[in-house]
Order: sequence, then structure tokens, then C-alpha cells
Amino acid sequence: MTAAQGGDRRALDELLRRHIDRIHAVCARIVGPTRDADDATQNAMISIVRALERFDGRAAFSSWAYRIATNAALDELRRRKRRPQLHVVDRDDGEPPELSDPVAHRHVDAVVDRMAIEEALASLPDDFRAAVVLCDVSELGYADIAETLGVPIGTVKSRIARGRALLVERLGNHPLPDDVQPSSGQGF
Repeated sequence: MTAAQGGDRRALDELLRRHIDRIHAVCARIVGPTRDADDATQNAMISIVRALERFDGRAAFSSWAYRIATNAALDELRRRKRRPQLHVVDRDDGEPPELSDPVAHRHVDAVVDRMAIEEALASLPDDFRAAVVLCDVSELGYADIAETLGVPIGTVKSRIARGRALLVERLGNHPLPDDVQPSSGQGF
């Protein structure tokens, strides 16, 4: 860390490479798996580099970086709301393609489940979405999430509970896949 803060390019590169996947995951879960997530990730990485000399070590680097990523993703959402949206009209006959392979059926089901989850996440209010993503995707504990979002732990718990309740309501009959289960928020 000290070497990266001191201007050592290799140390900076290693530090960023170590965290880029998790930072991108946070951004993608907040803004959705679109180019906007890539833009938010890039903006987060630039902000991290620019602010690195001010990182004082009071928090874990990952918590500090996730806060920057969360803010970059929320900024991207605000920019998206100001941009006009184009809608593509599908001129298909509306019939699903025939699938005879059971593996293909499972893959399609998994994709449909993931799309439902992404859509439900995208429909959450920004503050709920950020808290749920940091807890259930990034697996941060409540204290780290509170520090990342700059809110009290009680607020974090409330946002996670309310966000999860909205997800359950919006997912309806789409249960969470086995590899996407809520964490306890107590880890790390």
C-alpha cells in the first residue's frame, strides 16, 4: 500500500488488479450488467488512483475502494436517468425456440433466473440496492457497509431487510439460485 501511495506503478497496478473484479461486481450489481457498469468501474478506478494518497488506513482498503465504487455506480445511475432511453422492438413471432437438450434447458432457466434477479435489483431504490449488493454480493459485514455508505449500522440493517423484502416481493415465483443466497452480513 505504501509503495502504491508513494508512486510505485507496479505496486499500484498490483493493488488495482487485486480489487478490480470485486469493484466491477459492485458496480454491475448496482447499475446492471451493461456498459454503464464498465463506465462506473472505470470512474471508480480513476477516483481510487486520484484519492490514493489521501487513504489513511483507518478502514480496510477494500471498504474504502467499495465506497468509491458504490458512489461511482450511483453517479452512473443518476447520469443514466438524465439520458434519453431508446427501446428496441423485437419483431419476432414471440415463440420461444425449441430446446431438446436438458442441459440447454437448465442453462436457459439459469439465465432467466439471473435476468429476473438483475431486473428485481434494478427496480430497488438506489440506497436499498447499494446495501443489498454490498452485503449479499460483496459479502461485506454491516460495519463495513455502514462505513462504505456513510450511514449508521441500524440504517444498513434496515436497508438490507427492506431491500431483501422488496426483492422477494418482486421475484415472486423466481427463487434465488443456489449460488445467490443472502449472506448474514456478519462476516469479514
